[in-house]
Amino acid sequence: MSWMGETPAGATGAWLHGVVRDADPATLAAIPGMDGGPVRAVSAAGLVAVVSTAPLDEYGEEPLRRNLEDLAWLERAARAHHAVVEALARRGPVVPARLATVHTDDERVAGSLAARRAELVDTLDLLTGRGEWGVKGYLAPGEAAVDAGTTGRGGVGTAYLRRRRAQLTSREEHLQVAGTAADAVHGALCELAVAGRRHAPQDRRLSGASATMVLNGAYLVDVEALPRFTDLVGSLGHRHPGVRLELTGPWPAYSFVAERPEPALTVREAG
Repeated sequence: MSWMGETPAGATGAWLHGVVRDADPATLAAIPGMDGGPVRAVSAAGLVAVVSTAPLDEYGEEPLRRNLEDLAWLERAARAHHAVVEALARRGPVVPARLATVHTDDERVAGSLAARRAELVDTLDLLTGRGEWGVKGYLAPGEAAVDAGTTGRGGVGTAYLRRRRAQLTSREEHLQVAGTAADAVHGALCELAVAGRRHAPQDRRLSGASATMVLNGAYLVDVEALPRFTDLVGSLGHRHPGVRLELTGPWPAYSFVAERPEPALTVREAG
C-alpha cells in the first residue's frame, strides 16, 4: 500500500501501542483500542506487537496530521493510546510506542519487529521485574517571605519598590537553594534505582500544582527495592524541607525506552 493518490474507502492500518513478549488473546479482547474495538496482536521474530485497527480516513498520514492540530482530538487519542499501554504494563514489561505510530498493514508491523528485535529484546529484559516511578519536587511555600510592613526611608512608593526588590531577591535565592536540593535528591534516588532520568520541570498548567516545580525525575526501580525507594523519598523530603517531594507511579516505562531518530508522527508505508 502506498500514500500516492487517494486512500481507498474503508482502508485500515495498524496503530502501534507497544511491544511485549507474549499476549493472551482473552486479555487483548478486553482492551479497547483507538477505534473502540479490541486491540489485537501481530506476532513476529518471537515478539508481539499490540495494535489497534486504524481507519486510514482518520489515521492516514494527511488526516492524522490535521487531527494532531486539533487539541481535543489529540487529547482523546493520547488518552486512548496510554490506556492500552497502561493495561499492558499491568501484566508485564511493555515497550511503549510513540504516540501516532501508524503502519499501513500488519506485514509492515511484523517487519518492524524483525528489524528491531535485538533492541526490543534488550529493552524488555531491562524492564522485567521493574517499574517506572516519578518523583516531582516543588518549591515549598513560605520560604521566601519578606516583611511587608517594612517601609524604611523614602515614602510609600520607595518602600514598595524596596520590598518588591527584596521579594524577588529572596525568591531567587530560594530557587537556587531548592535547585541544589533537587540535584541532591535526584543523585540519591539514582543510587538506589536501576536507572534515572531527569525531565524538564512541567509548567504549572500541566502539573496542576500552584507551586514551582524544581524536580521532574523518573526512576526505574526493582520491585523488591520499592519499599526502600519509598522510604528514601520520605527521608529526603525531611532532609530538604525547602522542596516538597511527591512520589507517583508505577507508570509504563516511557522514560527508559531508547529514543529513535523519528518524528512524533510516524506513518509507515508498506514496501
